[in-house]
Amino acid sequence: MRLIPAIDLRGGKCVRLLQGRFDAETVYADDPALILARYRAFGARYVHVVDLDGARDGSQGNRAAIAALASAYSDVSIQVGGGIRTRDVAAALFDLGVQRVVVGSVAVLQPAEVQHWMREFGPDRVVLAFDVRIDAGGTPRLTTHGWEAQTESSLWDAVGDYLAHGAIHVLCTDVARDGALSGPNLELYAAAVRRFPGIQWQASGGVSTGADLRELATTSAAAVISGRALLEERIPAEELEPFLPSA
Repeated sequence: MRLIPAIDLRGGKCVRLLQGRFDAETVYADDPALILARYRAFGARYVHVVDLDGARDGSQGNRAAIAALASAYSDVSIQVGGGIRTRDVAAALFDLGVQRVVVGSVAVLQPAEVQHWMREFGPDRVVLAFDVRIDAGGTPRLTTHGWEAQTESSLWDAVGDYLAHGAIHVLCTDVARDGALSGPNLELYAAAVRRFPGIQWQASGGVSTGADLRELATTSAAAVISGRALLEERIPAEELEPFLPSA
């Protein structure tokens, strides 16, 4: 399992939101490049970047920050999500040097459009981002538009619909765990891998300790995304090393 550190952008700064709430923001750096340099120094070679402004309203106000991150290091690749709602926005990000685009709301609401992008750019360059809340019956239900809209669609149905179109990467965030340092939803990711073993699952939400990383690895998820725990240096370097390809 690979550790993919996260950088969340709002107004050009590196921030974190608690459970997606824009009124619960913590600023970690005015210059996101400083955070990228720190991640690279401890061995990360893939970084997850979220344009929070784009996720909320479709704006592209963080484009300059994304361009700087994408071109900073030849040995660090980035995947970018947030506000990618058209083919032209995806293409523009690829032109900036972004390796993968992470598509959330559009993947839920306009699957035929995203399937076209997968054919054009290649399925390896499109990460399907499905953000979920677990309902009373234990079913993961999809949310959209920066977690502000709840749907009745299940994660399992959504992934199943994309399999025939060559889906490779799926990022799944348990919204209730994100930024809360409450531990990852191990049952969710174990079930995801069991149902769809051919998918490269990226787990997100709740990681706060080295033990969380080790437990997630037992689910056979391909990668884990972590933001707040790394930004606040809550996990010792020696506990990160097994999950970093260049540590």
